[in-house]
Amino acid sequence: MKLTVLGCSGGIGSGRHTTCLMVDDDVLIDAGTGVTTLGFDALRRINHVFLTHAHLDHILGLPLLLDSVGEQRDTPVTVHALPEVLAVLEKHLFNWQLWPDFREIPSPDAPWLRFEPLQLGQTCGLGARRFRPVPVNHVVPACGYHLAVAGGSLVFSGDTTQSPVFVDALNDIPDLRHLIIETSFENALADVARASRHHWPESLAAELAGLRVRPDIWITHLKPGNEAAIMQELRAALPDWRVDALAQQQTICL
Repeated sequence: MKLTVLGCSGGIGSGRHTTCLMVDDDVLIDAGTGVTTLGFDALRRINHVFLTHAHLDHILGLPLLLDSVGEQRDTPVTVHALPEVLAVLEKHLFNWQLWPDFREIPSPDAPWLRFEPLQLGQTCGLGARRFRPVPVNHVVPACGYHLAVAGGSLVFSGDTTQSPVFVDALNDIPDLRHLIIETSFENALADVARASRHHWPESLAAELAGLRVRPDIWITHLKPGNEAAIMQELRAALPDWRVDALAQQQTICL
């Protein structure tokens, strides 16, 4: 399994793109502006999209992907997500007002888009790859994802703040090699982070203190302009961990 980072910023500007991770060449984890970095042929190869939650910075590339390549495909793109997340997409996005409902285009019998509800703890197998939603703590219904192959496991938190059940889920993955986890704000903005249920360096350090596993830590969702300050505070708070900022076009292999 190869994971390619198409977007990992908490915002846009100066080449930054919002969250979108590509697994091999046919699966996306979230569909933020990072999806716009793909060429047309690469877009056509995307068969599955796993969404962490329905906030705009994680989904805004999805309707454009479908509009661009839907007619070039023989099968629908399948969107996997918690039922509550799919309900938001149905009501607020693919509703014939903000965007057409591609579950009915060109016909309900041969659509460009298909929804597949995925419950917490339920595993979706795609060949030798396994995708499983894990619980997190955000302001809207959300999940992270546990990605597993024979060579080991990776977990992507999506958007979250401190979550004992998330830590428990990580501790139940003995072969966890990589943890991609968000830290959106500096310590001085902890009140903003608490209100929006994001991590800040001190909160992430407290979270990792509960881990019995020891994955490499990759930081995502850094707010634009604050990246260096947040990473400096993280390294001070986590001196015994390998902690690096995730980078666009970076690849992680399992």
